[in-house]
Amino acid sequence: MTSGAPVQLCRAGVLGSPIAHSLSPLLHEAGYAVRELTSWRYTVHEVSRTELAAFLAELDHSWRGVSLTMPLKEAAFEVASTVTPLAEQARSINTLIRRADGGWDATNTDVAGIVGALAPVPRRLRQRPAVVVGTGATARSAVLALAEIGVPSVRIAGRTRSAVAAVVSLARDLDLVSEGVRLEEWPQDDPGIIVSTVPANASESVAAAITSRHTGMLLDVVYANWPTPLANAATEAGLVVVSGLDMLVHQAAVQFELFTGVAAPVQAMLRAGRAALSR
Repeated sequence: MTSGAPVQLCRAGVLGSPIAHSLSPLLHEAGYAVRELTSWRYTVHEVSRTELAAFLAELDHSWRGVSLTMPLKEAAFEVASTVTPLAEQARSINTLIRRADGGWDATNTDVAGIVGALAPVPRRLRQRPAVVVGTGATARSAVLALAEIGVPSVRIAGRTRSAVAAVVSLARDLDLVSEGVRLEEWPQDDPGIIVSTVPANASESVAAAITSRHTGMLLDVVYANWPTPLANAATEAGLVVVSGLDMLVHQAAVQFELFTGVAAPVQAMLRAGRAALSR
């Protein structure tokens, strides 16, 4: 009796700093289990901006792709062989796909993640102005996602005038009516969709502005230590609240398919994430 050919290991992983909190390994591994991809492994790696190029250069042929979180979403432009127009627009790369020649094709799946998380938003809310709180890489992805789902206008709220102006410029390039305001001025009206991209430790000041007159939907991109002060305030005010887990799962599902070539089991990945966060 002869043994079959050895199974070739296929690898992917998430890079960033800090990274120990990441749920990405759990989500991808849940997907591998459902799809019976027994030769696939997904691991977590602490990598700083200055370490990214050297880390990628040492990866062997078994690697099929990497997910990137902060602070690598902009640094990845320096190592990418190609960059999709979407990632160029967002100025944010969160996914590198291994090329046959050993290089890396770069893209952004955060936009798809936000679009997926906002899927339950009814048409009446999409027709109202939207607000993006924050001005970083995720905020730019949020503007692209809001343009994709058809909102007419978006207010950008942030701490510094120059950062706000850059995101407003992106929104206007996408034919969205847009204005910038200071962070504490974000709730000047009753927006249909609010996307908060600020970290949990900064959400109390954002939460303080929510009142019972707000009737739309909040996507808080934070998923750890849920609910955040902002999510609590929005729930108490009667808003529909979506956690960052939904965004994380939907963007991970796109990565899963790019890396493996297999359709992602989105609901199984979502159940795995919810189970982990409820422990």
